[in-house]
Amino acid sequence: MYKYVNQVKQLLVVVCASIATIFGYAQEVDTLGLQKEEVLDSLYREDQFYAGFTFNLLWNTPSDISQSGFSGGLHLGYTRDMPINKKRNIAIGLGLGYSVNTYGQNLFIGEDLDSGQSIFSSLDGVDFDKNKFVTHIVESPLEFRWRTSVPDTHKFWRIYTGLRIGYLYYFDAKFEQPGNRVRQTKIDELNRWRVGATFTFGWNTFNFHFYYSLNPLFNDNAKIGNEEVGLTTAKIGLMFYIL
Repeated sequence: MYKYVNQVKQLLVVVCASIATIFGYAQEVDTLGLQKEEVLDSLYREDQFYAGFTFNLLWNTPSDISQSGFSGGLHLGYTRDMPINKKRNIAIGLGLGYSVNTYGQNLFIGEDLDSGQSIFSSLDGVDFDKNKFVTHIVESPLEFRWRTSVPDTHKFWRIYTGLRIGYLYYFDAKFEQPGNRVRQTKIDELNRWRVGATFTFGWNTFNFHFYYSLNPLFNDNAKIGNEEVGLTTAKIGLMFYIL
C-alpha cells in the first residue's frame, strides 16, 4: 500500500510540474506575442492603393475654345507612407500611379501635310460628330499627410496635399465628321512633363480629390493665329484608398 501511495505522489508531482511548465511556456509565448504586437502597432503605416474617378476641366482656354461632352479621368496607383512624428499621424507619402484622361472640346488639332507642323484651330461654328483628346500619364504623387488614424482601425479623417509629377507618354486627338476623320498622336508642342497640385480630404474610403496643373498642356509654339493655346487642366472627383 505504501508503495502505491509513493507512486501516486510521484505521478502528482510529475503532472503538477508538467502543468506548471506548460503554463509558463504559454505565458511566455503570450508575452512575446503581445510584445510583437506592440512593436508592429508602434510602427504601423498607412501604405495604400488608390483608385480615383474625376470630372476633368480645361481652364485658361483661347478665345472660341470651350469644352463639350463628358470629360473624365481614371487614376490608379500605390503610395508608400513614411510617418515623421511619434504619433505617426503625420507623414510623407511617395508613390507611383497611372492616369488616363479624356477631354471633349472644340479645339481642332491637325497636321500640315507639307511641313509636318501641327495645326491648331477652333471648331466654333463647325458641325462635327466627335472631337476629343486622350492623355495617358505615368505619375508620382508626393504628399504631406495628416490623419486621425490609430493602429487598430482603418476608419479615420484624412487631409492629403502635395504635388503630382508625371510624364505624358501617349496623346491621342480625334476629330470626326461625316466623310472626314483626323487623328493625331505625335504633337511636338505638348508639355509632356506634367506637374500639378493636389488636395484630398475625407473619411474612411471615400474622399474628395482636387487637382490643378501648374504648367499648361501645350508649349508656346502651339497657337491659334497669334493666341497661345496653353490649356490648364483641373480635376474634381472621388479618391478611394485601400490598405
